[in-house]
Amino acid sequence: MADENPDDNNFEFIKFLPEGDQKTKSSRDYTGKGQAKYANNEIYEGDYVDGKRNGKGKYNYANGDVYFGDFINNAKHGIGKLTYKEKGDYFGQWENGKRHGEGIFTYPNKDQYSGWWAFGKKEGNGTYIYNDTGMRLVGQWKENKFVSGRWILPNGTYYDGEFDNNKPNKTGIWYFKNGNKIQGIYNQKIIPNDDPDDKKLNIEMKWASNGYLYQNADLVNAHEKF
Repeated sequence: MADENPDDNNFEFIKFLPEGDQKTKSSRDYTGKGQAKYANNEIYEGDYVDGKRNGKGKYNYANGDVYFGDFINNAKHGIGKLTYKEKGDYFGQWENGKRHGEGIFTYPNKDQYSGWWAFGKKEGNGTYIYNDTGMRLVGQWKENKFVSGRWILPNGTYYDGEFDNNKPNKTGIWYFKNGNKIQGIYNQKIIPNDDPDDKKLNIEMKWASNGYLYQNADLVNAHEKF
C-alpha cells in the first residue's frame, strides 16, 4: 500500500493538491498541507514536510480502511486510529506503520483487547474482554497469544496459571469467591481436523486436581467456556 512506502515520489499521482494557490503537481520537497490521490485509488490528506507525510493526516485505503493520526516519513508513527472496514478498529501507538506500544483494539463482535503491542502483535501486559460473556483474560501475551495470567469469570471466580493456544495449560490454581482455592493441572490434546480449510484448533482439555482438596475436577471443568 502506498502509505507504507518511504518515498511518495516513487508512486504515481493522479492528482496532488497543495494548500493555497501553489501550482506544484508533486509533493517533492513540499512542506505544508496537501491532498494526494494515488493510481490505486488511495487518498492522503494532511501535513507534508520536505515532500513526505509528516504530522497529522488522514489516509483512505482502497479497501475501505481509514487511518487518522500521526505520520513520520510517510509511515503511521505516533498516535492514531485505524478503522478497518471489516476487522474493527485500533486506537493507540504506532511505529513504522505497525501497532507498537500501548493501544486498544475493538473487534466487530465488540470483544476488546487493551494493552501492549510489538510490531503489530499483542505483546506484554494486556487484557482481553469477551463481550458476549464478560469473561476476561488478564496477564502476559506473546506474539498474539495469551501465555500466563488470570482467566476471570463474571461471577468473580478466576483461574491463575499458564496458558497455551489462549487456553489454560499445565499448572494453575482456581480461586473461588468464598475464599476456597484448588490447585491442579490442565492438559491439552489437539484433535485432528479432517477439514483442511478449517484453521481453527480443536482442543480437548482435561483437569486433574489433588485429591485431598475439597473441590473435584468435575466442578472445575464445569467452568470451561472456551
